[in-house]
Amino acid sequence: MEKFKISLISYLNSRPFLYGLENSPIKKEIQLFLDIPAKTAVKMAHNLVDAGLVPVGALPELSEYRIVSDFCIGADGPVRTVVLASEVPVDQVETILMDYQSRSTVLLVRVLAHYFWNREFRWENTCDHFETESIHGTSAGIVIGDRVFHIERRYRYIYDLSEEWNKYTGLPFVFAVWATRKSLPENFLLKFNDALALGISGIPEVEKSEQHLYPEVDIYDYFTRNISYLLDDRKKEGMRLFLELSKKLPAISK
Repeated sequence: MEKFKISLISYLNSRPFLYGLENSPIKKEIQLFLDIPAKTAVKMAHNLVDAGLVPVGALPELSEYRIVSDFCIGADGPVRTVVLASEVPVDQVETILMDYQSRSTVLLVRVLAHYFWNREFRWENTCDHFETESIHGTSAGIVIGDRVFHIERRYRYIYDLSEEWNKYTGLPFVFAVWATRKSLPENFLLKFNDALALGISGIPEVEKSEQHLYPEVDIYDYFTRNISYLLDDRKKEGMRLFLELSKKLPAISK
């Protein structure tokens, strides 16, 4: 039997999903790929996977899609691992270094800059290790994922981007949703959603297996206070507003 190809974001915040998928009967029906967010978006756009945890900012690039789960990667307040790091306050920043791992978060910073911070910046691309080598002076960097744990005490100014969004809109932010561009069997999707629910209920087990890899991070606190996994109505409202504002952004200047 041919297995369904599933792209899962490789960061700590998605470990509960990984736990659920690997500890439910659906494991026999899927082939899992662990990818950075930008790669998941590309795979979805080119139909290289059947479903994936897709960055919300990449959804408009898909000709069509369907959200297929009650769960997401979201936050209602500080998320901790999606930040703008800088040596100076944001009103003194001149250049934004764009994290190559997430176009969606770059889009979030552009929305914040245009609608809420009332700032214009130069925008520069990045590569590996930019988060420790290139952020200095008036150049700030967008940093996402587990790398934030290693740099959050390195820079004087760490702007939590979910917290910034919440401060101005009063809404949660959704970073990624489970989506497909294909017509998948409904019984498979029901089992898939059940597996994700199993993963969320298994957070204590995930903590036991992962905590030694993050000795300076209380990962149970991170899973339960920073990350919010249920795709509820308020998150959907926040997602709709973000996509609406994104459409109206002016072209990026470099």
